[in-house]
Amino acid sequence: MASNQTQNPDSKFPLAVEAPAPQTTLDLEDSQEFDYSKRSQWLRAAVLGANDGLVSTASLMMGVGAVKQDIKAMILTGFAGLVAGACSMAIGEFVSVYSQLDIELAQIKRDKKRAAAGVAEESAEDRESLPNPVQAAAASALAFSVGAMVPLLAASFIREYRVRIAAVVAAVSVALVVFGWLGAALGRAPVVRSSARVLVGGWLAMAVTFGLTKLIGSRGL
Repeated sequence: MASNQTQNPDSKFPLAVEAPAPQTTLDLEDSQEFDYSKRSQWLRAAVLGANDGLVSTASLMMGVGAVKQDIKAMILTGFAGLVAGACSMAIGEFVSVYSQLDIELAQIKRDKKRAAAGVAEESAEDRESLPNPVQAAAASALAFSVGAMVPLLAASFIREYRVRIAAVVAAVSVALVVFGWLGAALGRAPVVRSSARVLVGGWLAMAVTFGLTKLIGSRGL
């Protein structure tokens, strides 16, 4: 270990001063930040699924609430939107990821034909990283259901019409901010901008659905 020798005038023996060890390449690599782009696939599915469930179910409930003040009609509409949306998300994600799986498997077969040597190890590693359609479908359906439960729970126990509408809007607004913040924090994106964008988008969807349904219902169509 490297050290510097200094002479103490009151002593016959030199004092050893240990020099600071240089930072190794391994330490530099450990200090680097995690690559958050690796989270893009599952983060996209989770955040978009939850936002879709939240906004679409709340908009459906607001639309029905614009023409019918009955709590039963509002809850049944929200529940139907939850089930239909979760199934749609699961089927869409399953088909999409399965298509991606077919493409990657075809590419592995082409690579296997081109290189005969060392292909077994490479193919095994590739197969471990292949997308899972069933897992992606389940994650999308679950995320959608979690988001859709927010307006349903907010409206389930409130009989008064105006209070129920206000409770749904308030609960959805809080959830939109939370989902926007969560997606931005996990992806290391600007938190305020992301949350505001998600919140304004959700408000716009609910307002348009409520307004158009109210307009059509008032005309007796």
